[in-house]
Amino acid sequence: MQLFFALTLLVSATLLFVVQPMFAKMALPLLGGTPAVWNTCMVFYQAVLLVGYIYAHISIRFLGPRRQAALHMVVLCLPWLVLPIGISGAWVPPSDADPTGWLLLLLLVSVGLPFFVVSSSAPMLQAWFADTGHADAGDPYFLYAASNLGSMAALLGYPVLLEPTMTLALQSSAWAGGYALLMLLLAGCAILLWRSRRPSLQESVREEISERKVHLAAAPTLGKRLWWVALSFAPSSLLLGVTTHISTDLASVPLLWVIPLALYLLTFVLVFARRQLLPHAWMVRAQPYFVIPLAALFFLPVSQSIWIVLLLHLATFFVLAMVCHGELAASRPAAKYLTEFYLWMSIGGVLGGLFNAMVAPQLFPTILEYPLVIALACMLRPWLTTKASERHFRRQDVLAPLGVALVFGGAAFGLQFKETGPSMMAVLVLLAGAGAICFSFQNRPRRFGLGVGAVLVTSLFCSGQQTNMLHTERNFFGVLRVKYDPRLNTNILIHGLTNHGMQSRDPSRRDQPMNYFHPTGPIGQVFENFENDPSKKEIGIIGLGIGALACYGREDQRITYYEIDPAVERLARDTRYFTFLENSKADIDVILGDARLKLADAPRWHYDLLIFDAFSSDAIPIHLITREALGLYLEKLAEHGVLALHISNYYVDLKPVLGNLARDAGVVCRIQEDLRIAGEQRREGKSPSVWVVMARRSEDLSGLLDDPRWKPLPQEPAARLWTDNFSNILGVIKWH
Repeated sequence: MQLFFALTLLVSATLLFVVQPMFAKMALPLLGGTPAVWNTCMVFYQAVLLVGYIYAHISIRFLGPRRQAALHMVVLCLPWLVLPIGISGAWVPPSDADPTGWLLLLLLVSVGLPFFVVSSSAPMLQAWFADTGHADAGDPYFLYAASNLGSMAALLGYPVLLEPTMTLALQSSAWAGGYALLMLLLAGCAILLWRSRRPSLQESVREEISERKVHLAAAPTLGKRLWWVALSFAPSSLLLGVTTHISTDLASVPLLWVIPLALYLLTFVLVFARRQLLPHAWMVRAQPYFVIPLAALFFLPVSQSIWIVLLLHLATFFVLAMVCHGELAASRPAAKYLTEFYLWMSIGGVLGGLFNAMVAPQLFPTILEYPLVIALACMLRPWLTTKASERHFRRQDVLAPLGVALVFGGAAFGLQFKETGPSMMAVLVLLAGAGAICFSFQNRPRRFGLGVGAVLVTSLFCSGQQTNMLHTERNFFGVLRVKYDPRLNTNILIHGLTNHGMQSRDPSRRDQPMNYFHPTGPIGQVFENFENDPSKKEIGIIGLGIGALACYGREDQRITYYEIDPAVERLARDTRYFTFLENSKADIDVILGDARLKLADAPRWHYDLLIFDAFSSDAIPIHLITREALGLYLEKLAEHGVLALHISNYYVDLKPVLGNLARDAGVVCRIQEDLRIAGEQRREGKSPSVWVVMARRSEDLSGLLDDPRWKPLPQEPAARLWTDNFSNILGVIKWH
């Protein structure tokens, strides 16, 4: 019986975690794929999960498991009102407002009902099993491990098995088939419940005695409920915090968000399993050895050891989640309070998601919620010594960490005023001293958590992170920074790890484009090739950055930019930092919103040159690089027009994708990989870049076709063509 219940839970969890990336692939590219999109979706899924848990708790409490099972057989039919899952073409995101509300409404209408019904399975099935009278019914929490195992299988299996082999339409149909299977399995569980013998009074008394023996039988108090909320809040917030941090500040690797979520689910599998592979006491003892080094390195520049630091972040997140979830498992109540336990856990999870996705962006200009919750999670560790209630000890729990912050953080702050800045030896001494004292605090949770905060403060001041920072702001699309680079005497616009453009402060070079747009680079050659062609008057550019390409504009030309982030336009027009748009000879227009949707409104045969600068970060907007998208671009391109695509990317190789699209569309295609930059050009701010050009006929490329630097783009006929219904990001990742 327990195997059948475990199988049903595994199928249910698999469906939950397949629908999330599947629906994201359907809808979220319209919003640029930023970390905030994922965070907002996580909040929605956590909120619907909470609603599912509320339904399970209330219905079982008032109807009992057996009558509730009959009710649930009816509820199971409701998702067929919206299955198979899909999105109407009428859904268009707002172009000039925060799209959070729009995204939440889209999720609610399209996937809310199926997700709600499936999400109720975990606590409900455990409550059913607890009422069967089975030998293991007294402590059914081991079934939660099976649920999270199914979640992990779906999460890891989707990009490896489903996405490369199935179109979205087929995925949606398969999900509907999986839901039909879940209905049958749930009906089987209900039949097993109805046919089982109710526990006798004597068995119930023995069960209660056994539960008291392991301290599970007492009714949860208000303090216990709040404790469950706190223990759920911290890992939920850390999940989103570490995902955002590593994807924007460490390594812009596609699908990297899968790893933290898989680790999060794995902690539930481990702590609720019958056999403890990683005992809770081990995790508690190991926590300081991970947290303190991470806190010391948190704000320091680590470009030479990026993967070591990334692994440290992931390992620390895993240990912190293991400690919090281990405390949850240790404090779980008797089976009759099971649904309430999961309800309070879900509330904590939702609050953690809301804090990161909704509250923190309004409070903090950068991702400060992540280090703050690291310190909070450390306060939730168990006591390793006898609790002392004396006022002296409680006062020291605050004063001792405060002293560490004042002494070591103050010293680090003072070193920033040295002309040469702090030496590496001074930084190491300060961080080692703060870390050693913090390590001695580990027996007292509050003191240890605040001590970790003191180490983080020391790390922040040692980094001099705000040095030469001219502007920082945060919105739905991420964190934007304007920074001055004294080596090149330039202002730089940075979004996460992506350089969106730089401009020299030298008046003699102020109107010269730099980095990927340098005059001697591929895009400079494109403009030079058409410089004297009077027919090239209308230019469209997807991706504004700082507007560097506007400097190539002539007086008789109009340049229309398409930009999804309103903050980028505002900064590009702020002449305190950048002047390319202000000084351009061409007429400049900026259209806000998703490029593909807005480009559809442009007249046919309109653009003489259409430039795409939207593929250089990890958040590849896949909907801009499909057969249907290329068809739209050719429709908007003038008869002799040219497409130019910037595909420089450290982690993704789009050459085979574009090669196959060009072959399918029957257009001429050339590529230039301008990767070797001479020393003088590098000192001028030129960066390596890869550009692809396409045109309907060879003569439309003019002199570029005879330039040996422009080579035919290779094709991979065996690779499947990307369409709106199929793409495979895993297949184009550079495994280096």
